[in-house]
Amino acid sequence: MKTNIFIYLFLLIAYLFFAQDAKAENIHFNNDIYILKTSIYSSENKGFENEYYLGGNNNPNWGKKIGIYYYSEIKDPIKFALAEDKKIESNTETILLKFIANKKQNKALLSYINSGEENDLPYFEHNIYKYEPHPTKGIMVLKYTKRYFPKTNEDATNIAQEIKATNDDLMEQLIISPIPPIVEKEIE
Repeated sequence: MKTNIFIYLFLLIAYLFFAQDAKAENIHFNNDIYILKTSIYSSENKGFENEYYLGGNNNPNWGKKIGIYYYSEIKDPIKFALAEDKKIESNTETILLKFIANKKQNKALLSYINSGEENDLPYFEHNIYKYEPHPTKGIMVLKYTKRYFPKTNEDATNIAQEIKATNDDLMEQLIISPIPPIVEKEIE
């Protein structure tokens, strides 16, 4: 009888352990749950790129998303982030909000706003990137993006105020958030 209880307890623990692994494809961030919708191998970056969307959202119809990217050939996250910072500053359709580098931990954060158009609707995107070394080789990138579709100039002003009010808090959340492991299988 005692043997059966130990077997059942062991099976329960094993089930809970593997059930957690099955849910590892969800990310909880800023009170939202993001679901892995795409995972592709990038031959350019020689690593997988995972993109997570809120509930029923997917590419190209989304409001918020989280990306996790593995760049196996890049060695220095801060140098890479600085190069991205220079690209952003030279682009007329982007506004750099903040760049932070921590040389001791070899990590960097970058936030900016860019604009675009989808289905003849103009939009703004608030982007925050976190760059850090991969445990074995290359770097990991964690990206948070929120897309806004203003209808009036007043909407655009309110969006700018919201981004200004939330940018530092979101950056802090990304700083303390560990980058989840990359899912290395094709999902589209």
